[in-house]
Parts: sequence; structure tokens; C-alpha cells
Amino acid sequence: MTDARFALVVGTTETATIDGISAAGAAPEVMRYTPVADAELLYYGRPTRSPAVPVSPTGCPTPALVTRAVRELVGFDPLVVEAGLAESTGAPTLSVGPTPGRDVRDPEAVPDAPAIVERAREVGRSLHDAELVVGESVPGGTTTALGVFEALGVADSVSSSLPENPLSLKRRVVEESLAASGAEAGSLAGRPVEAVRATGDPVLAAVFGLAEGALATDTAVTLAGGTQMLAVAALLRHGGYGGDLTVATTPFVAADDSAATRETAAALDVDLVVTDPGFESSDHVAAERFLHGEAKEGAGMGGALALADREGVPMAAVRDRLFERYDALLGGEDGAP
Repeated sequence: MTDARFALVVGTTETATIDGISAAGAAPEVMRYTPVADAELLYYGRPTRSPAVPVSPTGCPTPALVTRAVRELVGFDPLVVEAGLAESTGAPTLSVGPTPGRDVRDPEAVPDAPAIVERAREVGRSLHDAELVVGESVPGGTTTALGVFEALGVADSVSSSLPENPLSLKRRVVEESLAASGAEAGSLAGRPVEAVRATGDPVLAAVFGLAEGALATDTAVTLAGGTQMLAVAALLRHGGYGGDLTVATTPFVAADDSAATRETAAALDVDLVVTDPGFESSDHVAAERFLHGEAKEGAGMGGALALADREGVPMAAVRDRLFERYDALLGGEDGAP
């Protein structure tokens, strides 16, 4: 069993309801349950209160199934942190913010951002783990991450859970967000909490605070994800943190031509770790959909894969466990371990 603690921060934002923004769920009406299900999958291996496993219309599963597969093989200790869930989850959670994020085009996307950040900082300081790996689950999160990048003045481009990244839509939404909040690109540089309040989401606030608190106690922190975790890295840099930062992601994010993942990581002086699960060797529908550009990242998938690789778990074992769990859950069998 690894000594690393794995924290999954889950929440929602009304930004996800903007048509065409996110693919985090098979339909908009069930998207609000995606982070609920992700927390339950990580903790129990199956949905409990969530009505279904989040799966795209073409069969791409939530990346939380990959993270769960790694947990079963590596044995990491999970912590689910709630930051604005729209629906309650059956997984045990530690709440740092009960209110979902508003539409990023509102004057304040996260009115309680300062309180969320401070509560999350306290959690981070209290963990006393040698290593903390932090993932996220928030539909619409790449758009709010773009908002934070713009508010801070960080040159950026973001990825997407969709095969075709609706980047022009995201940029238009962020422009409207900045205008509504009375900010301009770069006008909130050096003010990370204000940037989240104006253009972010509660999960970004919580991950930022959690990481900041843990780093203050010399805990090694890995930000497990893609666009959103680079946004957290930007928040940490603009909050004055000058130490080492690691973002662990998937090759699906790193190779996304519509994003600038490697360039943004380099600009923020972030060590980017990319772990390939080797899905090219399989014809399973889950592998095919990830390779087609769906989902790409989420629920700490990249960090989980990096943990598996570091612990010497073959990627073939991760793939086999993922496909077994997918087939059991989607085939109607009991997915409990």
C-alpha cells in the first residue's frame, strides 16, 4: 500500500449547464450527478446515491473508473472533499463549501471563495501526510479554469472532455464573465482568491486552499489532472508559492492540439508528469473512446496512473481492472469489490 493520500475534490458549477460546454455525463440532466458518482466510485467501487455510472452517449466512462482501478491495485487512502455539490453523495466527505458555483457569467462566480480557500487550507495543514495527490471532479471545470487563467493574465489554452474542443465558446463565455465581474484580462494578477471569486468554481478554490495548506507543512503535493490543475498551479504561483510543483496528467491531455498543456506548465515552472495507460493495445470500448479524445482526464486519473507506475503496477493490470469494472457496472452486475 502506498503512503500517499489521494484526495478527490468534488463539486458543481452552473457553468456546466451552458449548452456545448461539457461532456461530463451522458445528458445535461444527469451531469449534476457526475461528481457524486465519481466520489462513490472512488470510495465504494459503484454508485450508491447516484442514479448511474457517468458514461458518454458513445460509451466513454468517467475517468473515476481508472482511478478506482488503480486504488484497488495500489491501495491508496482516499479523502473526498466536497466543494459545492448540487446533489448529496453516499461517499463520506469533508465539506469545505456547501454552495454550488454560479454561472461564470454572473458578477461573482464563487461568492464564498475566501471562506472555501481558508477552510481547505486548514484541512491541508491538518493532514500531515508525506505525500498528497489531489484530483478533481467538476463538470464545466475547463471553462472556469480558463476564466482563472485570463483573470490572472496567464497565457493559456485549455483542454476539453469533448473530442472537439469548443474553445471559441469557452473564450466567449470567459469574456462575458470578466465583463460581468468588472475585471479585465490580467487585472487580478497576484490576487488568486479574487480571481476564483470572479471567474472560477468552488472546486478550484478548494484545491488551491488544500494544496497551499499541505505545502505549508512540507507535504509533497501532486496536482492530479490537466487544465484545472494547471489553473491551480497558476493560483499557487500568484499566491506567492515559489517551490516545486508537479502536475500529473494523461497523454490525452498532453497531446491535445487545442490546448497548450506543456507550454503552460513550462511558463508556470511546473513539472509535468505524463503516464500512458497503453489503451492502444486494446479494442475495449472504454479504451477506444479515450483514444478518440473523450473525457481525457478527471477524478485524478493522471495522478492515479502515475502512482501505479511508481509503485511498479503494470499498465496491463490497470487496463484489465478497468475493463472488468466497466463490464460489471455497465452490464448490471454488482460492481463491489
